[in-house]
Amino acid sequence: MKYFIVTIFIVVFFIPATISAQDLRHIDEIAPFSEGFAAIRRGEQWGFINEKGDLVIPFRDDIYWDKNADTSKLDLSGIRYPMFIEGRCLISKTVEDGITVVGFIDTDGKVVIEPQFLNIYPFKDGYSTGVLFDKAYKGENEFKLKIYDLKFFDVLVDTSGHIEEYFERRHNIQMAKRRYKLPPIMAKRLVGDLVALHIEGDGWEIRKIEYK
Repeated sequence: MKYFIVTIFIVVFFIPATISAQDLRHIDEIAPFSEGFAAIRRGEQWGFINEKGDLVIPFRDDIYWDKNADTSKLDLSGIRYPMFIEGRCLISKTVEDGITVVGFIDTDGKVVIEPQFLNIYPFKDGYSTGVLFDKAYKGENEFKLKIYDLKFFDVLVDTSGHIEEYFERRHNIQMAKRRYKLPPIMAKRLVGDLVALHIEGDGWEIRKIEYK
């Protein structure tokens, strides 16, 4: 009886560590940690690292921030650094003559609320109030120019993007860049189901809302 010796060669592929290593050099700015994440800036792009130093949200150019922010303010004018609050971070895009609208991503970097707000407060207990921008196509005029109906509302929104309540319709918001000013938010959630609304010419009033 003959015996055959079979030699098995096991080929091991060594992948250099540098291939999978994250390039976290040449960082221009590092924001404070919030909810386990810190924003880091390279040029005009921001990404997010976790507390292990892993880049968990890659650098992107739609993260909202304002290097000239007044940090004493709670609305958009006070956002100096990007950060997560209740699992949401602001993103932005430009509309109407370069004017900015904002929405939100979650901690996976997924867009959960499309940019549609001219101004908004941070979420608290799952809700926020802001100024919603709505643009509806109406048709064309005699010169074949497209006509749009622009609407603005103060609203109550939850972290999924569901509009819980439409409050007063807003007027006199100019959407031309040279005239545009960040509109103040005229609805403030106080606690529970209580909301304060500012009525033009009549001060503030308190309303109780019913969640849908």
